[in-house]
Amino acid sequence: MPHATHLTETEILDGLVEVRKSPPNDGLLEAIVIRPASEKRLSLQRCRLSPEGGTEGDAWARGCWLKLPDGSPHPDVQICIMNSRMINLLAGEKQRWELAGDNLFIDLDLSRENLQAGQLLRIGECVMEITEQSHNGCAKFSQRFGPSALKVVNSPTGKELRLRGIYAKVIKAGDVSVGDRITKL
Repeated sequence: MPHATHLTETEILDGLVEVRKSPPNDGLLEAIVIRPASEKRLSLQRCRLSPEGGTEGDAWARGCWLKLPDGSPHPDVQICIMNSRMINLLAGEKQRWELAGDNLFIDLDLSRENLQAGQLLRIGECVMEITEQSHNGCAKFSQRFGPSALKVVNSPTGKELRLRGIYAKVIKAGDVSVGDRITKL
C-alpha cells in the first residue's frame, strides 16, 4: 500500500472547504471495501448489502465489536460509511482509501444537519437507514492518517460534520455498484 505524508491540522481544516461542498440530497457511491479478515481489505466494484450479512463478505457478520445480548453483531454498526471527499483529503491517493476500514465511500453531505438518525438512503437496489451510533477516530486511524487527522475528526466540528463517517443498517437488501446514485428518501 503506498505511503502518504500526513497532513497538518491547518491543511486538513483548509481542505474542509471542499468536503463541505458535498451534495446534500443526490450523491454518488465512489468506492466499496470489505474487510474479509483483521487488517485485510478488498476493494470491489459491486457487492450485495443485506440485513443478515451487511456488506456481504465483510467481517461484520462474523464478529463485530458491538453485539446484541444474544452475541450476534449489532445492526446499528452494520455498514460503515465515509465521505469520499474527506478520505481523499486524508489519504491523498485512492488506493489508500481502504485503510480507513469503511465499507462505502460516498460523495454526500454526512453532517448531522443533513442526515439525522432514521434517515433512509437508496443506493442501487438497496435501502439503508442512518443509525445514531457514533463513528469516532481511533489509534489505528491516527497511525494511518496522522495525529492531526484524528484531532480534526474527533473535534466538535468533526463530529458535527461526521468527518470520520457514519453507520447505517440495511432495511432492504440489494446490489450496489461503484457509480450508483445515492438519494435521500
